[in-house]
Amino acid sequence: MKKWIGILMLVVVGILAVGCSDSGNELKADTKTETTNKTLRFGTLPAESAIPIILAKEKGFFKEEKVNVEITPFNAPNDRNVAAQAGKIDGMIGDVMTALSMREGGMDFTITSDINEDFKLLSAPNSGITDIKQLDGKEVSLVPKFLLEYIMDEMAAKNDISYKIVQIPSISARYEALLNNQVDSVIFTEPQATLLQKNGAHVLGSSAKYNIKGGTISFASDIVKSQKADIAAFYRAYNKGVSYMNEHDAADYADVLKAYKFPEAMTGYLENKEEKYTKAQKVSKKQFDSIEKWTKEKEMIQKDYSYDEMTNFSMLD
Repeated sequence: MKKWIGILMLVVVGILAVGCSDSGNELKADTKTETTNKTLRFGTLPAESAIPIILAKEKGFFKEEKVNVEITPFNAPNDRNVAAQAGKIDGMIGDVMTALSMREGGMDFTITSDINEDFKLLSAPNSGITDIKQLDGKEVSLVPKFLLEYIMDEMAAKNDISYKIVQIPSISARYEALLNNQVDSVIFTEPQATLLQKNGAHVLGSSAKYNIKGGTISFASDIVKSQKADIAAFYRAYNKGVSYMNEHDAADYADVLKAYKFPEAMTGYLENKEEKYTKAQKVSKKQFDSIEKWTKEKEMIQKDYSYDEMTNFSMLD
């Protein structure tokens, strides 16, 4: 009898031990999903891709998800890159080739999602160019070795045309150059594209129509490792921002856009936009491989970088 009692006690102790062990694992799992008190410093550019992030901040979605996010707006990609190099931002809106170039230069950033974007190719009001075929041999003002040049190269290849690059780094100067017919064409995202169209520029094509999507959100790789739960919370709030945009008239958040220096034309563009915004998604391997190949051909990188080593989409799950 005592023998059976002893065996029974061992079984009970074993069950309790397993139960305690499972509880410990659950506790650790819960801890892993908890956000930290550390601030995610995020860099944006003045484009529609930033709006879900801005709304997440201003409408309290980040707060709801218990993540601290500090937004730093930049007017130009180079300014953003300098800030990243100096360690002043933890994450940013960018593109695949920027992430590749930064990795090559020793700045270890990981691509964590795509963004909502649409870059438009526009010709000058008095250029007489109303079809992309007429752009053959003409000028396009863009910033070389960024997403704009990749988009233009893809459009040119698909239409069997050539073009000449005119470098005007300043967004405002490039904008004025087109309106004053000093260059044949430019590539701009919103809201600049709609403003140019309203002032007589002609839309010749768009990245969305050509199914080109190279824009990204990326975070410093050490932040991905140490603040994975924060980035997951960032994306939950980002997706709430996307839903808010899809469910509300732009007039409902026009004051927010104005506070972030977006022109009034942005509200009009959003009101007339027929396509819904999408929640954060993976960058496709096909798109990544195409851009990686292009980036190497442009001699921006020397090494080969794989899709798996440059991306981490686990925070989207």
